[in-house]
Order: sequence, then C-alpha cells, then structure tokens
Amino acid sequence: MTVAKPSPARRARTALPTIVAMQPQPRPLRLIIQIPCYNEEASLPETLAALPRAIAGVDIIEVQIINDGSTDRTVEVARSLGVDHIVDVPVNKGLSNAFMAGLEHALAKGADIIVNLDADNQYNANDIPRLIAPILERRAEFVVGDRPITTIAHFSYLKRLLQLLGSAVVRMASQTTVRDAPSGFRAIARDAALRLNSFDSYTYTLETIVQSGLSGIRIVSVPIGVNGETRPSRLIRSIPQYIWRSSKSILRTALVYAPGKFLFRLSLPLLVAGLILIGRWLWLTIDGTDRAHVPSLVAAAGLLLTAVMLWVAAITGEQMAINRRLLQDIQYRLRKAALPPLLERDDAGDDQQP
Repeated sequence: MTVAKPSPARRARTALPTIVAMQPQPRPLRLIIQIPCYNEEASLPETLAALPRAIAGVDIIEVQIINDGSTDRTVEVARSLGVDHIVDVPVNKGLSNAFMAGLEHALAKGADIIVNLDADNQYNANDIPRLIAPILERRAEFVVGDRPITTIAHFSYLKRLLQLLGSAVVRMASQTTVRDAPSGFRAIARDAALRLNSFDSYTYTLETIVQSGLSGIRIVSVPIGVNGETRPSRLIRSIPQYIWRSSKSILRTALVYAPGKFLFRLSLPLLVAGLILIGRWLWLTIDGTDRAHVPSLVAAAGLLLTAVMLWVAAITGEQMAINRRLLQDIQYRLRKAALPPLLERDDAGDDQQP
C-alpha cells in the first residue's frame, strides 16, 4: 500500500512556529560628574578641562554643575564650556544643600555612578577611574578619595594634625576605615545615593560617612592625588570654628544613627567614677573611720544616677533609631519609585531649581 506524502504547502501550514528568544541588551552605564559651584567663574574652566572624556567600563560620561546662588558668571561660563546639566539654586544655601540637590538631579538623569569634586581643581581628576573602580568591581557602594595629607604643601602643620585627628574620630563614629573624612572627592553608586541624607547646613562630608557606615552602606577609601592651591578654602575660614562645627556634626550624626551605643559609651566613665567613689566610701566605713565622707557618697550617687539616666536615654534612642530605619527604608522606596524609567539617553542641559 502506498502512503501519500503531504504536499509542501500543507507541511508549511502544520509546522510549529519557531520562537527566537531575544537577549536583552545591557543598558549603558552612565557616570555623572557633579561640581558644586559658588562664584567659580575663574577656576571652573581649568577644572572642567581636566575631566576625563572616556573611562574603561563606563559608556556615558556627563558633567553637571550645581550653581549655589552664584553672583558672578559661573552659569554662563559652564554653558559656554558645554556642561551637560546645570542645577540652578537661586539663593546660596551652602555646600551641603548643593551636594544633595546635585545627587537628586543626577539620579533623575539616570546616573549609575555619581562622582563629586570641588570646583577649585584641588583634586586630580585623572584619579576618577581609580575612584570608581571599587564600584565597578562591586566591592563598594561609596568611595572616598584619600589625599596625602601629610605631604600637601599648602596645608599648615596644625591643619594636617586636625585633618588626621578629625578623620580618626569619624572612623570611630562611623565604624569605617575612611582615612580622609573631609575629602569632597568621592564616588557614590546609584543605590547608595538614594539612601543618603544630609541635614547639616555646614558640610556633607562627615555626616554622610557616619550615616553610611552606620546604615550598612559599604564604604572604602582609595589614594588620590591633589593639585596646587588655587584659592583659600571657603569651608575652613577659622580653625576654632571648623573644629566646633565639625564636632557638632559628628556628635549629632552619631546620636541620630547610633544613639544606644553612643550614650552607653558616654555613661561608662560616669559609672566607673561612681563605683570607685562607692568603693572608697565602703572601704573607709569598714575600716572604722571617724568621718562620714558624705561628699564622696553624694558625688557617687550623682554619677551613678546620671549613668542610669543615660542608659534609659540609650534604650529610648534605640527605639527611635528602629523607627528611623523604617522611615529611611520608606524614603528610599519612595525616592526610587519617583525616578523616571532608566533610558539609554535623555535630554541634556535642562536646568532645575530645587
């Protein structure tokens, strides 16, 4: 018996369709270099000229300035030099506000990594690839440039000492290994930038390190180079004022992000001193002294009572810290949801007035 074969047309109609899986194309990695500016028309051209135009592992490099209420031609100079984004703050609100406004705008423009540096060209821009390398290698989310403090010619001996001492205090408060806490040359991954806050009107440098270290953001340091001094620092106008305001920033941030640990450690010297006085009073009493030593007993009671009050405050602070962490997580999710979808390219040069 002969079996008829189906015609070619019928075979084409009954063949199962072939499904070709399309591989998703990787989204280009975007780096935005942000520069807070306040009356920087003289130094901005040199700073912009030093920025790298291509970096291995980065597909798109854009430059953004934050004009913090400048009264000179900073914005005009930036536009003439082809800056991609300008964040315009109409009134001078300080470095911390400019830094946060820049982060918000860079995130909205789709930045995967944000590099922050000063407009006075004090940092060596050739070290930007070294700065972002830990983020590209997934070893960190936050990288701080470590200047050679002890060899910077225009730093006085006192300024070097204060920089090293201040960084040591920040390391203890933040539980990190950051060697140059006041450095403004830093790289921040997108997810870490969504979690950062700065409430200090003076500077963002110390607060963001303490916050990151105590919030679980992976932060490291890398050595960087510096250029010669182009103008005096606008942040450190007076050494005593800088010490006072920096100390307040560290203490306030430690109280906000680790109140229990901070207050408990603060109570330990009082506890030890109170126990020593109590022990002395008991020893003298058992030894049969003729004096009552009431002042020692009163002082011991005061010290121990203060220590107990700090313990109560520490417990209350820890409860508030739990609520703060929950609110911070909600803030992170809201910030992330509010961002526009990440696109391969977007319009550049749009001004924003926060």
